[in-house]
Amino acid sequence: MAFKILASFVSVLAALQVASGAITRKVTCADGNVASDAACCALFAVRDDIQQNLFDGGECGEEVHESLRLTFHDAIGISPKIAATGVFGGGGADGSIAIFEDIETNFHANLGVDEIIDEQRPFIQRHNISVADFIQFAGAIGVSNCPGAPRLDVFVGRKDATQPAPDLTVPEPFDNVTSILARFADAGDFTPAEVVALLASHTIAAADHVDPTIPGTPFDSTPELFDTQFFIETLLKGTLFPGTAGNQGEVMSPLQGELRLQSDSELARDFRTACEWQSFVDNQAKLQSAFKAAFRKMTVLGHDVRQLTDCSELVPTPPAPASKAHFPAGLTRRDVQQACLFAPFPTLPTDPGPATSVAPVPPS
Repeated sequence: MAFKILASFVSVLAALQVASGAITRKVTCADGNVASDAACCALFAVRDDIQQNLFDGGECGEEVHESLRLTFHDAIGISPKIAATGVFGGGGADGSIAIFEDIETNFHANLGVDEIIDEQRPFIQRHNISVADFIQFAGAIGVSNCPGAPRLDVFVGRKDATQPAPDLTVPEPFDNVTSILARFADAGDFTPAEVVALLASHTIAAADHVDPTIPGTPFDSTPELFDTQFFIETLLKGTLFPGTAGNQGEVMSPLQGELRLQSDSELARDFRTACEWQSFVDNQAKLQSAFKAAFRKMTVLGHDVRQLTDCSELVPTPPAPASKAHFPAGLTRRDVQQACLFAPFPTLPTDPGPATSVAPVPPS
């Protein structure tokens, strides 16, 4: 009897070892790198190339901001609502924005994305990767350069677009909250909380074309850091325009050199999103986890993730957070326009020194 029990235990142990081996088995690539799947092997060279030659040796700069923007503008180009009418509704994250650049970059919402498309094109041409996969991969790798960012998920195996996405699938900064939430719900059943999470991308973003007289104007005072300042500063009372007044989709901001989008301002204050917005103010961990989850959902729009290969291990671990939530110098709790009715605004320190003025993001 004891022998039978021992034999049974050995059999179970052997089965577990086989199963464990199946889970942890690695592939040695031709270049000597080790990957979880052979489909990931080609990405090592792509990653190293773009880190050195697109992202300036691993910086969190202009090309990272624009590459992240491009992931969204490509992926959001899908509408089951349009498709239900018998018209092509777009393929989501299928590379159409670059493949059909001459069409989609003429859509008003895509103003300026032609610049990063043209910068990325040589990398796609010299590597064995689809346009659709490259756009999402480059965005995830770029974000890994930003202190405080989450380590984003990467998938490959998308098929490239054969037709362009329809116009009006990318929300505009002058759209109202109802239409923005409806667009995200149509594109991928995004909840209002997930929409707010995706807007964490604006913590490392800058505007070139909202006010063309001041290109490179950031949306918060720390555009080189993936932190919560964007969520804090968007709730501060606007007092000035950093450039000219009267630009479509822009409202007053609290800091010289900082630009505020109308859509961000309204989402920060709308009853459907205000408390979720405020929840990020002093919660870096939530910012990271919520953006990571929302990005994962966005990056596979139009695809069955079960048919894709997870190559997330190629994404470097981002640097640790390099700032703590604070009011910019010269501003305090009295400047907050609190819109969440169900939770007090967090207590934050104010930076010492003269009133904060934000420098533009320099071109590469």
